[in-house]
Amino acid sequence: MIEQVRPKDIAAWLENVSQYGEPVVLDVREPGELRTASITANGFTLVSIPMGIIPPRLSELNPQQPIACLCHHGGRSMQVASFLKGRGFAHVANIAGGIHAWSAELDPMIPRY
Repeated sequence: MIEQVRPKDIAAWLENVSQYGEPVVLDVREPGELRTASITANGFTLVSIPMGIIPPRLSELNPQQPIACLCHHGGRSMQVASFLKGRGFAHVANIAGGIHAWSAELDPMIPRY
């Protein structure tokens, strides 16, 4: 089961998992989407790897580090979170609602698309 974290609850999740290392928000959107709307790292490391190239770049991620996956609405990030979990990543979550919800719940300055 992949943990679902709403953007409004991300600070609590970060605090809970920080005992396992520096938390990572893994943005799996495409470069054009990143140019349209992006979050700012605050209490976590922000890593951007498009969903389609996660498998060949898997070695760039630490399986022991907490990782919360982010996309536009939460579908792609859920697939990536499941992929990571299936490969032994210990602390994985999906940011439910994606960057769209992040804009609505945390930072209305982030454009919605």
